[in-house]
Amino acid sequence: MNHVFSEETHRNLLSRIPRCTGREVSDWLRTVDEGPALRFDEKVSWLRSEHDLAYGHAKALIHEYDLRRAARKLL
Repeated sequence: MNHVFSEETHRNLLSRIPRCTGREVSDWLRTVDEGPALRFDEKVSWLRSEHDLAYGHAKALIHEYDLRRAARKLL
């Protein structure tokens, strides 16, 4: 995927989200799951505008959401 960070950057961003936002990653992933069904970039924009997230955090959350959703489909 050309729209994601390196694995290390992705993990670093995820690790900072609770401290920066006051919410756990799992809570954010539920928010994404309950949010509108949009394309990747649209979800990033939605998180940024509706929840005032930084671009990097929003992008990392949507990427993590997509990774976990794909992993569930494989099971």
